Amino acid sequence: MVNYKEELARQIAAVNGLDAGMLKDLIEYPPNPEMGDFSLPCFKLSKALRKSPQAIADEIKEKLGVSEPFARVDSVSGYVNVYLDKQVFAAALVEAILQERERYGSADMGQGKTVVIDFSSPNIAKPFHVGHLRSTMIGNALYQIHQFLGFTCVGVNHLGDWGTQFGKLIVAYQNWGEERAVEEGGILELLRLYVKFHDEAEQKPEMEEEARSWFVKLERNDAEAHRLWRWFVDISLKEFNKIYSLLGISFDSYAGESFYNDKMDEPVRELKEKGMLEEDDGALLVRLEEYNMPPALMIKKDGATLYHTRDVAAAIYRQQTYDFHKCLYVTGAAQSLHFNQLFKIVELMGYEWSKNMIHVPFGQVSLEGAKLSTRKGNVVMLDELLTRSVERVREIIEAKNPSMPNKDEVARQVGVGAIVFNDLSTNRIKDVVFSWEDALNFDGETGPYVQYTHARACSVLRKANGGSSSIELALDGPVDASLLTNMEAQLALKELYVFGEQVQQAMWKLEPSIVSRYLVDLAQAFNRFYHECPILVEDQAVRQARLALVKSVQITLRNGLKLIGLESPEQI
Repeated sequence: MVNYKEELARQIAAVNGLDAGMLKDLIEYPPNPEMGDFSLPCFKLSKALRKSPQAIADEIKEKLGVSEPFARVDSVSGYVNVYLDKQVFAAALVEAILQERERYGSADMGQGKTVVIDFSSPNIAKPFHVGHLRSTMIGNALYQIHQFLGFTCVGVNHLGDWGTQFGKLIVAYQNWGEERAVEEGGILELLRLYVKFHDEAEQKPEMEEEARSWFVKLERNDAEAHRLWRWFVDISLKEFNKIYSLLGISFDSYAGESFYNDKMDEPVRELKEKGMLEEDDGALLVRLEEYNMPPALMIKKDGATLYHTRDVAAAIYRQQTYDFHKCLYVTGAAQSLHFNQLFKIVELMGYEWSKNMIHVPFGQVSLEGAKLSTRKGNVVMLDELLTRSVERVREIIEAKNPSMPNKDEVARQVGVGAIVFNDLSTNRIKDVVFSWEDALNFDGETGPYVQYTHARACSVLRKANGGSSSIELALDGPVDASLLTNMEAQLALKELYVFGEQVQQAMWKLEPSIVSRYLVDLAQAFNRFYHECPILVEDQAVRQARLALVKSVQITLRNGLKLIGLESPEQI
């Protein structure tokens, strides 16, 4: 598929001697089709060429001329406006999509490069709530997007399965727990014990010291501490995997904090040898005041390790194991200081690859403005949210299409998709105030709207095949692209064309919402075409051309939905 921006930049560079790459970055898509398909603002070229923007635009128009795939060049108010040959554009694009199919929009730019993505990473013994959804789905989308662009991806679920909280849980279990209650109650019973510990510790502060003592035992591989810890982890993972299965999420590694328990001696020794560790009241820390950051505590005075210790060990392990091109940490914006400290420590250790470690922050989720807290019970459990969403979709299907096959499966696809899309439809850095009404709203620019548009395209294709279950397009000869030059078809085609570009923007900016918003735009453009341009008409050439556009939209919607973790039901 021709990259028209690159081709236009190359042709302009050939007539004015400027750099084609620089020109490509300046070329825009005009908001109004009457202003062309591409536009080059000449204002930034004035200084280099020592001419007015209008003079530059006039000169480019005169020298550029017109050659395929372009049909017309205008010079207006300092802009060079370029119009595509609509027929050539439609023919090339439809042919490319129908040939490339599930690879349409993909690229090989990441070939030979590995991206490690650390995402989800829930804490053991704490159930999933809506706040955990963000890291899980943003991370999964970044995984799918990078993989689509040719990168080798390694998804790491860096489980919060180590730390003083396990000392607290052990103390709580020994004081108030019962084996049968934990086996039957699972992660919710573990949460109850954890909350009770904090309630009791407010009256008995000495319990905090007892908990720290048990964690030190765990680090030293005490048999009883390790037995209880392993039990708590297994119970938690069983619950987590139910959620991951519902979301369609998988990981390449579950190497959590505990995995690095025997891998921290070497980086600590290295920090000492490089003179980076300083003793402070029996604890060991790295001073970072020179870099406008507080000290990073590495070893507590009781000898216990901390997040920084384990994260330094994890970074070194990941580089040695995967030789990563990038290592992404998908966590809340509140952890920005921690990762700035981590990256600086690794840099000061002399590891040049520290520049490839990237924090991908996202805004926090609050419940009616109040911060989520499992300890205080101020949460909305994710399994409850997903279940209610699926049930609501099931009710809508029963009311509108009771004879539809696979109702339960479609309800799951659309119900889960609604929650995921709602989370990924806004810029990741924005804070989110959770609302049941918003989360379960399926009208407007939502996941169900995009999925329904995909199902609509599938329905048209099935009808074209005589009502069979197949949505494959049977073309009897080439598509007459001259029949796709009307405004509605061209607007849909333009949206189809920019899919790959939008995917790459999402990768560069680490912003899945770019894909989500694109899918809404494509769905809206297709629905305009669908309503204005009858498809299953008697004229065979018109029918065939419009069906080719329908199939192109269906393929692209499916590809895009997969990138953000949504399924594409063929019937709703």
